[in-house]
Amino acid sequence: MRIAVDAMGGDYAPEEIIKGTMMSAKSSPDVQLILVGQKERIQTFLSGGTLPGNVSLYEASEVIEMDEHPANAVRKKKDSSIVVATRLVKQGEADAVVSAGSTGAQMAAALLGLGRIKGIERPAIVTILPTPEGGKLILDVGANMDATPEQLCQYGLMGSVYATKILGIQNPRVGLLNVGSEEGKGNELTQKAYPLLKASPLNFIGNVEGRDVPYGRADVVVCEGFAGNILLKTAEGLAGVLFEQIKEKITSNMVRKLGALAVKPGLKEIAQMMDYSEYGGAPLLGVNGISIICHGSSKAKAIFNAIRVARECVQVNLIEQIREDLPK
Repeated sequence: MRIAVDAMGGDYAPEEIIKGTMMSAKSSPDVQLILVGQKERIQTFLSGGTLPGNVSLYEASEVIEMDEHPANAVRKKKDSSIVVATRLVKQGEADAVVSAGSTGAQMAAALLGLGRIKGIERPAIVTILPTPEGGKLILDVGANMDATPEQLCQYGLMGSVYATKILGIQNPRVGLLNVGSEEGKGNELTQKAYPLLKASPLNFIGNVEGRDVPYGRADVVVCEGFAGNILLKTAEGLAGVLFEQIKEKITSNMVRKLGALAVKPGLKEIAQMMDYSEYGGAPLLGVNGISIICHGSSKAKAIFNAIRVARECVQVNLIEQIREDLPK
């Protein structure tokens, strides 16, 4: 198995990307890892200047920055790390690509370089949201600001396949994000999508409200990218604020600091459960190849886990599984 890693993508590239890749190389010696990027910059972060036997470098002279227009940058910078890494997948020189760079650029590179799975109208960015019931899926979280009812059904199908094959959830519950739980609620999109999802072979449980999502009441939550992105970033921001406030309040005086020692192990467990780096990344579902999207602030641990996800997607032949589940 060969996995291309975009060494130049992300807030902490290339150092943390390289560290995560080396961690993966050590734990999975049977996987060939290809660090794609500017060789001179990569080599400055290599310990002793040498590479393990299952890691190689592939030159890509350009880098797409976060503030660049994704589609324009992909077309102009044909030797950028994300374009080159995606091209390796297209040409069969790699089985998957992993990147923490610009999500828009990665999506553009995948669409232009890999194309869509036949029968899928639009790809979806899926994210794993930590919940007390384990990781649950939300899609789309930003690939398409608008969607049709039929596309929401396709999101549900792809998310259901991913939840089953990668997360190990049998017969995953699929919910439609809405403003109320009753049938008939919502805007024109959700009202039209509801009967389509209900009639599909999916384990559709109906509408789920925003407050239901963090409790893990649905294994797969489907929505258009506009609502999904707001839901995701609100959850991220709320979790960050809560942990900051807890830390501030329980250490505000000596008495509370002493009490904090008793609850510290529990807080650590909660922090670990809610840590996105435990999940690493998730694929851009619907494109004709494995393209794993990581959080822009990913460090070594997240990259290590993203490579694990890429490996699992290849092992279960995720693309073919989605093809097989599409309506004939």
